[in-house]
Amino acid sequence: MPPAPRRQAPESQPAEAIASPSAVRALLLNELKDKSGSEKQGQVKQNHVKQSQAKQVDAQSVTAEPAVDVTPAAPAKPLKFSLSCLCLNGRWLVLQAGKMSSLEQQLLANLLHAAGIQQSELPEVTHFTWPQMANAFAVEDPLDEAREGLAAFIAGRVSRQDWQLERLLWWGELGAEQAPLDRILNVSEDQSHTLSLPVWQGPALGSLLDGTTSKRELWPALQALSQQWKNDNSTITEPTIDGH
Repeated sequence: MPPAPRRQAPESQPAEAIASPSAVRALLLNELKDKSGSEKQGQVKQNHVKQSQAKQVDAQSVTAEPAVDVTPAAPAKPLKFSLSCLCLNGRWLVLQAGKMSSLEQQLLANLLHAAGIQQSELPEVTHFTWPQMANAFAVEDPLDEAREGLAAFIAGRVSRQDWQLERLLWWGELGAEQAPLDRILNVSEDQSHTLSLPVWQGPALGSLLDGTTSKRELWPALQALSQQWKNDNSTITEPTIDGH
């Protein structure tokens, strides 16, 4: 029996064809393209998710923000007050709430004379009322309007009378009894910020007339005020004439 014919093994491809540089380069390029394409698709999906989340956050923040009330404040009625005003030797401003009666003027003259501050008669007393118009319009800030009104009144007197104000003598309490004058004068640390003057405060002249406040208790304060008057007066230099 003749032997079976041997099968011939398939011819193997040369190793150079499989591992050739061109083949390896082609494989690498294909892999890079596939990888790059998948990364781009993933990045697009991720960006889309981020944009959707950002839109949701913006929508929530818009709905969460409270509405801002832009309604302007309603105008208020102006403050009402009145006071009496005079000036000693063009230097010391005297103020008292309300209208100063003739008896109060005489008492003030006696007190200042005894303290050696004002030896002559008192100057004319001026009465100031705010608001100056009976049917005043409503204003946005009544307190600021009142302060500006008082400051303008005093500035007008200073200009017309050529005053050189150094101090404010206020006769009366600065508290709830004299509201709103305590806020209008804006006194803190013995200084009126409305008038930009240091303040000396004495009792209401009416309380001295009816005996509510003792004149004897007031005397030490008047003596200290007299010394201050002399000190302030000594700083005023008299004009000199050449050759004399």
